[in-house]
Amino acid sequence: MSLFRENIDRIGGYVPGEQPQEGGWVKLNTNENPYPASPRVFEAIREAASERLKLYPDPLSTRFRQIAGELFGVDADWVLPANGSDENLTIILRSFIDSGDLVLSPYPSYILYETLVDIQDGRHQRLQLNADWSWDFDACQEQVDESKLVLVPNPNSPSGNQWRIEEVAALIPPRGIFVLDEAYGDFPDEPHSGSIFSQPGGERVIVTRSLSKSYSLAGIRMGFAVAHPDLITGMRKVKDSYNCDTLALAAATAALEDQQWMQDNAARIRATRANLVATLIELGFEVVPSQANFVWATHSQREHREIFEALKARKILVRYMTYPDVAYQSEPRTGLRITIGTDEQIEVLSAALREIV
Repeated sequence: MSLFRENIDRIGGYVPGEQPQEGGWVKLNTNENPYPASPRVFEAIREAASERLKLYPDPLSTRFRQIAGELFGVDADWVLPANGSDENLTIILRSFIDSGDLVLSPYPSYILYETLVDIQDGRHQRLQLNADWSWDFDACQEQVDESKLVLVPNPNSPSGNQWRIEEVAALIPPRGIFVLDEAYGDFPDEPHSGSIFSQPGGERVIVTRSLSKSYSLAGIRMGFAVAHPDLITGMRKVKDSYNCDTLALAAATAALEDQQWMQDNAARIRATRANLVATLIELGFEVVPSQANFVWATHSQREHREIFEALKARKILVRYMTYPDVAYQSEPRTGLRITIGTDEQIEVLSAALREIV
């Protein structure tokens, strides 16, 4: 007899991307930023690593909320910091989803959403995306109307495409919560116009952000949610009492304060992204126009797993992804998600791909 809840026994759990512990890898598989965090971050960590570590951190993350609120043009009470944006998602699911509640998310997309719903014993349904990663609004409208919560990453992963605010706003449920996951929100060529909070139902919208990607702080684990204070107040009841530690708060606050450093690195990634796309197309790949720090590439003449394995044999890691229950042209959807590294890393990848394909 199992001691676990029945729904925990049923689920397989989320599987993160490979994290090799030895050196020598060109690591382009988990969408980390190839550039270091702002020098201000390291200075802030050194200052915070003092006798103050014997004390608990600020449970409300006051200074961080003030800075994050300024970036979004809202008051600090609209902001809820968390141990990575994944914890924000966990807090949201624990706050709003009861056993049997319906939760929707696009598919193919970030599969962790489904795991978090399963943990809450909710009902998860997929909003199937078209072959070109667009929405079939007519097909999903009835599901949206009946849902308690809808999760949408924008830009999407693994495709990297970005939907217009007006498109995703059409998915705000009439009586539920809408979560706009903007983990890659600093990488589009141009910021999206308009605010999701100004759309009908905007008072029930939660935007989540991560510092792992654009701020180069994947190892710190820091993110935040932005929503109407009524939602933030309720979600604060669910979070761990001291969910953000002293060093993480110091690092994240310093990172947000140095916007120029982040924007410069994001611009470098956008430039490298354009060069990589051109090379992939030259080698016969089809590439989705990406607005993230990765690209989704497919090849009609070569098996994607074979390309992945050939790269791995050369100590180059990309992410091979397969969606066996989504078939286009009678074949399961598979592809390679490739993180944008430095120019030097992409040159190594490009040379290897020329040999392989």
